[in-house]
Amino acid sequence: MLKYDYIIVGGGPGGCVLANRLTEDEGCQVLLLEAGGRDLHPLFHMPAGFAKMTKGVASWGWHTVPQAHMKGRVLRYTQAKVIGGGSSINAQLYTRGNAEDYNAWGREQNCGGWDYLSVLPYFKRAEDNQHLADDYHSYGGPLGVSRPAATLPICDAYLRAGQEAGIPYNPDFNGRVQAGVGYYQLTQKNRRRSSASTGYLWPIRQRKNLTILYGARATTLVLQGSRVTGIKAVVKGREELFTADREVIVSSGAIGSPKLLLQSGIGPEAQLKAVGVPLRHRLSGVGQNLQDHLDLFVICECTGDHSYDNVAKLHRTLWAGLQYVLFKTGPVASSLFETGGFWFADKTARSPDIQFHFGLGSGIEAGVARLKNAGVTLNSAFLRPRSRGQVTLQSADPAAAPLIDPNYLADPYDKAMSLQGLRLAREIMRQKALAPYILAERLPGADKASDEQLFDYACANAKTDHHPVGTCKMGTEEAAVVSPDLKVHGLEGLRVADSSIMPLIPSCNTNGPTIMIGEKAADLIRGLPALPAARLALADQRMPA
Repeated sequence: MLKYDYIIVGGGPGGCVLANRLTEDEGCQVLLLEAGGRDLHPLFHMPAGFAKMTKGVASWGWHTVPQAHMKGRVLRYTQAKVIGGGSSINAQLYTRGNAEDYNAWGREQNCGGWDYLSVLPYFKRAEDNQHLADDYHSYGGPLGVSRPAATLPICDAYLRAGQEAGIPYNPDFNGRVQAGVGYYQLTQKNRRRSSASTGYLWPIRQRKNLTILYGARATTLVLQGSRVTGIKAVVKGREELFTADREVIVSSGAIGSPKLLLQSGIGPEAQLKAVGVPLRHRLSGVGQNLQDHLDLFVICECTGDHSYDNVAKLHRTLWAGLQYVLFKTGPVASSLFETGGFWFADKTARSPDIQFHFGLGSGIEAGVARLKNAGVTLNSAFLRPRSRGQVTLQSADPAAAPLIDPNYLADPYDKAMSLQGLRLAREIMRQKALAPYILAERLPGADKASDEQLFDYACANAKTDHHPVGTCKMGTEEAAVVSPDLKVHGLEGLRVADSSIMPLIPSCNTNGPTIMIGEKAADLIRGLPALPAARLALADQRMPA
């Protein structure tokens, strides 16, 4: 069957949610096209499997263009190529951002219905929290959320060190107040990864009105006048045409979604002309407004075996695997980033603008240095960059990789705040509480103290936090690509529903917000009334309560 009511292009967090919710209507046929494969390998479901993911497993293998404001540095840019998208390969941190992030969407970006009190019910609808049920949390939803299951004593020492550095303890980053240090909630259930695939697709994959095609690389949207009627995709080496009676929903992520629109002739005329793609619909904002979190980090050598670094030794790897299989405990049950926090680089900021991730090892992610002895990593990311980048095509060939330019540190404010965040991370690692565990800072190194030295270090070592958003911006102005109901401006039968629609990057990891977008999009597409807005007294987020 090549004719459907809805076609969802991309099986990432947004696409999995939509496949579940749209097929609740037994009277409609839904096709989900996923360019990647199934998530059958055990690594996708073991929490510590994340350590392999940024090193090439189930990713497109893309890189940025040379970064003009980072001395020409080219950064690895991991984007998922597997069902579940980023939720199948990330570090499983469940964060939602700050209430003021979404209020800015509604107020500053003129996106009615996307303020915090309006989106909180969709966060809660998605959630199956194993521990919390209050004004901010719920249970019974598809997405498992739980506390870390495999922490180490150095995690508690990190929390004490944060408090010694003046950052209060916070038991719930997704609750009333975001600021503080604490344990992250994780997208895990029964000590296994809870991805959008396992939560939303696995339980309903036998529905007769759902068709899932893996290894299906979308090439172009099909337009008849101003209406999108279907999509062409390469499946098993052959291009197929799939038609949609109602809508095509693009959910291929902040890189893949604008890439597909541009391939289809939807975008800025000059860019399309430059690569030989015929213009079908002029829309200047497609691929623009790219925002991402740039990560700077401190790596310290431990005084002993206080992290999971030495699990890499063969005998310990075998024991860790056996421990997990038999008891669901030990290193494999760890996401490797289970504590962290949110704080202020700019003390006048309206809410926390720095996020910390405390990693139980060194060299956990691709391109990050690994120590010979056991070590730990403290990541620091500036959360609200002012710099804007873009995604463009390098050729008219749909199989060609896109040109990804996050334009990191183009705004001097981003540079200043990023370096201040790095200093805060170093300060935490030097506190008394961590002294029994930390032998010495190895990166940047004690000899690196000036702005120039730290900037050189950042240019050589910084990495993406894997949070690209904004390239199919939601809004009503000329630069916007979709309206607040996620319809592509000027076209019928086409919506976008993923992280690319975020007008401003949220102050957090982006998996949770993307799943929320999928939940809200499902109601918009089905024409259902919005969930009733939450009734809460919002906290002042400028400093913790």
